[in-house]
Amino acid sequence: MSDWAIWWALAGGLLAAELFTGTFYLLMIALGLAAGGIVAWGGVPLEWQLLVAAIVGVAAVLALRRSRYGRLRQGNANDDPNLLLDIGQSVEVPTWQAQGSQYIARVPYRGAQWDVELLPGHHALPGPYVIREIRGSRLLVAPR
Repeated sequence: MSDWAIWWALAGGLLAAELFTGTFYLLMIALGLAAGGIVAWGGVPLEWQLLVAAIVGVAAVLALRRSRYGRLRQGNANDDPNLLLDIGQSVEVPTWQAQGSQYIARVPYRGAQWDVELLPGHHALPGPYVIREIRGSRLLVAPR
């Protein structure tokens, strides 16, 4: 098997693995391997193939990290509506109970009873509330 075919087979293997991970990092490394395959196809010695593959792979990973797809989300996963589809949904709270400085309630939501906690800075009045965060089995809500 020729050098360029090995490079392309490795790149294809990483592309297949990328389908299982959902990140773009293996795709960037596969780009480096494909670049090594292109250089190998041109008949360049192995040392230069490795160097080109490394440079392209590292540059692609660094470019991905600087893009909006590679940035880490700052914040908490408990209040991310992209991860938790309940964020932004409404619940009806009939009554509140004071527990120290917190107000809690028990409400039906999605066919089950949930503990609800009022976020600080809001008045504990009966009515509709919007889910802003989920901590364990407790919904943190704010007035609509």
